[in-house]
This record gives sequence, C-alpha cells and structure tokens, in this order.
Amino acid sequence: MRRDALTGGGCAVSFAGAVGAVIVWWQTSRTQRHLGNEFENNGQDFGAVLTELPFVFLAGAVVPAAVWGLGVWMLGRRRGRSESSRASEFHA
Repeated sequence: MRRDALTGGGCAVSFAGAVGAVIVWWQTSRTQRHLGNEFENNGQDFGAVLTELPFVFLAGAVVPAAVWGLGVWMLGRRRGRSESSRASEFHA
C-alpha cells in the first residue's frame, strides 16, 4: 500500500509540474509574441510553439518526478538503516 501511495504521489507531482510549466510558458511575453500578440499578427511563428512546447512539457514532468524520486529514495535509505539494525524473523 505504501509503495502504491508513493508512486501515485510521484505521478501527481509529475502531472502538476507538466501542467504548471505549460501554463507559465504560455503566459510569457516571448511566447505571446510568437503567437501573434502584436499589431495585425506580425511576427506570428507557430514553429516556435511546435519546437518549444514538447520540451517545456517534458521538463515540467521530469524535473518534479526526479526530485520526488530522489526524496523517496533518500527517505527509504534512511529508514532502511534504522530497520536493518533490528533482527527480522525472515532474515535470521
């Protein structure tokens, strides 16, 4: 049960990071300029959207998931040391 909760938490953090990164990227002045927020859509360039959006989405998904995984690994390592000092009936 605990492992499923940790995995679910990592997925939730990854999803929130991806959505948050896309929203922040979408609202920047540089992106708005490429989407044609100038006079009569001068400077409209959807190529920038097609090249940048996948990288923004992936970075927003991977970075929070990596930090979550690192935190879980560090906590598991620390917990593993305290549990290894106790004798287990299965490992005796």
